Amino acid sequence: MPLRDTKGSPMDEGAAAGGLRNRMVDEQLAGRGVRDEDVLNAFRRVPRHRFCLPETPLRQAYADHPLPIGHGQTISQPLMVAEMTVALGLKRGHRVLEIGTGSGYQAAILAMLAGTVETVERIAALAETAGSLFRELGLTTINSHIHDGTLGWAASAPYDAIVVTAASPEIPPPLLDQLGDGGRLAIPVGSRGLQELIIAERHGPDIVYRHAGGCRFVPLLGQFGWPD
Repeated sequence: MPLRDTKGSPMDEGAAAGGLRNRMVDEQLAGRGVRDEDVLNAFRRVPRHRFCLPETPLRQAYADHPLPIGHGQTISQPLMVAEMTVALGLKRGHRVLEIGTGSGYQAAILAMLAGTVETVERIAALAETAGSLFRELGLTTINSHIHDGTLGWAASAPYDAIVVTAASPEIPPPLLDQLGDGGRLAIPVGSRGLQELIIAERHGPDIVYRHAGGCRFVPLLGQFGWPD
């Protein structure tokens, strides 16, 4: 999936961003145990600073922590994005559902690795901003939807992978229903303050669950999540 060059960016920003991006991958991802080369290469290609607020300093855009993106939402820590992506076991041609578009960064990473990406966001302003950026960067395999993410996106189901970038008190049943045979779902589950990353894998009628460590995400709001 090609990414077009940023229009109107100073030449030195491109060089500086590339250096910071490679350092992020080497130190924050590979240096902490991420071994999937396809995932690491996806992070080297996607300009994370483009998915941050315009006033975010370039170095902060590649720092080892979440960042605010407005509307009470955040762009997740790079390592968490990488770990959730690795857990999905993506392959070319896979159909992926993302719940919680946010800035669009996770969707862009997914697009580097899979086939089509359906991404769902309940906050219209975030969905529209991310959609414009996808088009500007030439990410034509991402389809954006404004919708209650806890309901998934049934129109394109079943999915080979589903990733939820907000925390739910339990796994929303519609997401399990939309997970295809052999597919994997990655979702933070727990309280509003602290969660555990759960990986669910479908084997025919059965679901196998794996616990993948503690995490902290903004709450997933909707019919099968937290009340608004």
